[in-house]
Amino acid sequence: MFLVVGLGNPGAEYAGTRHNVGFMAADAVHEKYGFGAFRAKFDGLIAEGNIEGEKVYLLKPQTFMNLSGNSVVKAAQFYKILPQNVVVIHDDMDLPVGKLKAKTGGGAGGHNGLKSIDAAISPNYNRIRIGVGHPQGGGEAVVNYVLGGFSKADREVISEIINLAAETLPVLLKQGMAQYSNLIGMKNKK
Repeated sequence: MFLVVGLGNPGAEYAGTRHNVGFMAADAVHEKYGFGAFRAKFDGLIAEGNIEGEKVYLLKPQTFMNLSGNSVVKAAQFYKILPQNVVVIHDDMDLPVGKLKAKTGGGAGGHNGLKSIDAAISPNYNRIRIGVGHPQGGGEAVVNYVLGGFSKADREVISEIINLAAETLPVLLKQGMAQYSNLIGMKNKK
């Protein structure tokens, strides 16, 4: 049993922003694998489904990014899912637009959603990192950047990489992070 979490901020004003690629990926997984309807629970929206024989709960926290851990820990505790069976899909400014990487554990890299989850369940969960690029400067420029939308060209690249994350997810669930990392590493080179 797995808990797959797409990170983002609730509300129409955040839809389609760089910080919401986790929500977009969760929606792609939901559609691709025919999950049941999302319902409000655990301070989030959760749907139940099956990916190649694995029971999966798909969660989109509705707590805003900085408090994502509150939603994740409630769902993980309720379903008795250990951190090693939690997969978090999120934006990563340290990767160029359209780059996909994955790892288990590690630091939050300044990502407030990950900091919140680390504090709630430990940092020993799986992360699928979707590159959104980095703005010039820091502080306010970073906030405006992650809460901003994609250019038309970047939107197409992001859509492709989200679909790649969704279609390769069974490898992570069934074969583990090493196999998944190798697979997406090869696909990123194409």
